[in-house]
Amino acid sequence: MGELGDIGPRLREERERVGISQRELARRLGLSASLISQIESDQSKPSVSTLYAIVTELGVSLDHVFQVHEFEGTATEPAGSAGTGPVVRPDERHVIELASGVRWERLTSHHHEDVDFLHVVYDVGGASAPEERMMRHRGREYGVVLFGRLCVQLGFERHDLGPGDSIAFDSTQPHRLWNAGDEPVDAVWFVVGREV
Repeated sequence: MGELGDIGPRLREERERVGISQRELARRLGLSASLISQIESDQSKPSVSTLYAIVTELGVSLDHVFQVHEFEGTATEPAGSAGTGPVVRPDERHVIELASGVRWERLTSHHHEDVDFLHVVYDVGGASAPEERMMRHRGREYGVVLFGRLCVQLGFERHDLGPGDSIAFDSTQPHRLWNAGDEPVDAVWFVVGREV
């Protein structure tokens, strides 16, 4: 799998492209400038909520964060090789390991019409945000749990999902997701319209 160890430098490039300082980005997001610095230098992994906040503020797509290299296909590459065709094999997926025991694997080989299509894994104790904090962003989310128990807090409502359960909600609604069991949670997740 394509492990992405350069998330921080990509975020730094985008921040510099937009022309704002670490301190200003931190102020806009309600974070410390030192956390932004640690994320950009890959000393710290962002949580799901922090990553969404940063990419939304910078106006960058998750696809850009996932992209390991600008890739141009050549005639010698087989159709379906990583990054060029419609099929993505498990060992070709681009992966982001986030803070709090959350892992995202991109299920597409390239950007697909404003859709984040992900295989997500929440380790035991893994969460999208700290207990006292919920996240919100543009778009609509759709998910189905394959294994494990996932809790989804939507505003004041808590939903417990098990294998086969699915959920759909407006992402502008404050939300938090976490593993509520004693085994990892595997799920398939779509976020549509986040970049509108």
